[in-house]
Amino acid sequence: MQIATPETWYESRTLNDGVTWIFEPHIKEYYRCNIWHVRGRERDLLVDSGMGVVSLREQMPLLSGRPVLAVASHTHFDHIGTHHEFAERAVHPDEADILAHPSRANTGAGHYVADNDIFTQLPPGDWQPLDYDVAPAPATTLLAEGSVVDTGDRSFEVFHLPGHSPGSIALYEKASGILFAGDVVYDGPLAYDEGNAAEMRQYVASMKRLLDLPVRVVHGGHYPSFGRDRMRALIRGFLDAFDR
Repeated sequence: MQIATPETWYESRTLNDGVTWIFEPHIKEYYRCNIWHVRGRERDLLVDSGMGVVSLREQMPLLSGRPVLAVASHTHFDHIGTHHEFAERAVHPDEADILAHPSRANTGAGHYVADNDIFTQLPPGDWQPLDYDVAPAPATTLLAEGSVVDTGDRSFEVFHLPGHSPGSIALYEKASGILFAGDVVYDGPLAYDEGNAAEMRQYVASMKRLLDLPVRVVHGGHYPSFGRDRMRALIRGFLDAFDR
C-alpha cells in the first residue's frame, strides 16, 4: 500500500455559515471522522479532531494563531486523536476520564486499528497499527446537558445524547439551525450494540429528542452533511427498527 505524506493527510472544504470541513482522505469513509471548524470572534470552535497520526495544527493553517476550543463529540479514537494539540478541550463528564486516560481499549482503537484495513494509503513514517494510541488530553471544560459553547459571536447549546456512547453530545446553534451531531446521527451505517438493551433504549430516546428539532443542516461525525428532511427520515428509520 502506498504511504501518504503529512502534507496530503488532511483536506478541507469551506462551507456556508463560517464552517470548514476537514477530513483525512486516506482513511476509508466508514472510519473517517469529519472534523468541523467554526471561526469565532473571540475563539474558534473545533468539533472533533481526527485520528491523530499526523499533526492537525501543523497541517491546517486556519488552526494556527488563534484560541481554539476543541470539543469531543465523544471519545472514540477517530474523533480525539489531536485534542492534545489544543490548550482548551471540552467533553461530556461521562467521558472525561477517557479523554484524560485514553487506551486502545476504551477508545475503540484496539478493535479498529489492529491492521491497515481502514486505510487507502498508510500514514507517513514508520507506521505500525499495533503501536497506535491516542495521546492524553485532559478536559479543561466539561459540557453537560444544557451547557453553552460560546465563540464570542456564536452560541451552541449542548445536547447530551447517549446511545452511540455514554457521553455522546451534539451542538446546536438555534440562530442558524446548524447541528453538529457527532456519531448520534449521520447519513451512513450507524454504530450501536443492538444486543445491549439499555444502550438501545438510550439511543431511541436520543433520536426522539432530535426528530422535531428545527435544524437546517446537520454536520455529522461521518459521511456528507444533510438537511432536516433527511435527518427525519434517518431517525424514523432507526425508530421503526428499534423503538419497540
